[in-house]
Amino acid sequence: DWLDIDFGIAEGVDFIAVSFVKSAEVINHLKSYIAARSRGSDIAVIAKIESIDSLTNLEEIIRASDGAMVARGDLGAQIPLEQVPSIQQKIVKLCRQLNKPVIVASQLLESMIEYPIPTRAEVADVSEAVHQRADALMLSGESAMGRYPDKALIVLSSVSLRIERWWREEKHHEPLELEDVSSSFSDKISEEICISAAKMANKLEVDAVFVYTKGGHMASLLSRCRPDCPIFAFTNSTSVRRRLNLQWGLIPFRLTFSDDMESNLNRTFSLLKARGMIKSGDLVIALSDMLQSIQVMNVP
Repeated sequence: DWLDIDFGIAEGVDFIAVSFVKSAEVINHLKSYIAARSRGSDIAVIAKIESIDSLTNLEEIIRASDGAMVARGDLGAQIPLEQVPSIQQKIVKLCRQLNKPVIVASQLLESMIEYPIPTRAEVADVSEAVHQRADALMLSGESAMGRYPDKALIVLSSVSLRIERWWREEKHHEPLELEDVSSSFSDKISEEICISAAKMANKLEVDAVFVYTKGGHMASLLSRCRPDCPIFAFTNSTSVRRRLNLQWGLIPFRLTFSDDMESNLNRTFSLLKARGMIKSGDLVIALSDMLQSIQVMNVP
């Protein structure tokens, strides 16, 4: 394992997932090891929740981690099968409360290892994970050894998009009952800005939210609120841009920031208009963790 971890550090991976985590100590030990081997590294550590020990110490493990994976295959072998759905929902909810990305994995489209079309029950299972507002869904055997990896990915994507579109069409805006996760007054300001921006985005039915962030924290806080529109996140760090791809609703770009916010806005307007992602007249909300500001405007 340590050789594999050394290889990952040397190759500059974005995430390392740890299997059968029993306590936060395991996560903290790995983070210390990464820090000692690669100073300045921002490799994130994902805890795979797949054992009774993981459930016993669930909150401390998630707090210590940079994200969690609901590994339902092994988890279902250790607890009664009928408990897996409620445990999955509990983990997803707790991760969102603590502002940690959560991945639902294992057996989502298991039949597609052999067949080109999933069962209706599998589609319903995927739909439930999307409905629970998980950050990501992950294929396992379907893509690792399956006969139809491309079709499995298409099914996973199309079902997810349809459920999210239905959610928006029906205007299922959730009451934002999220616990405070800020450890400083400055972070608290950012958190309140993001909560307000998400509420405004839904009430004003804006076309997009822009967030300018150096370390990715404000983008993460905004993702946690699950607004009903795309979130375009701009950062000057390549590693932060890659890592933000894991989080719900974020479409990250790397941008060399200017001290002039107006210049940053105009450059991002031009970038996204050229890609057909926004158009003139669209209503957008712009946030910045550098200025701790919020603006509402139309795209010129």
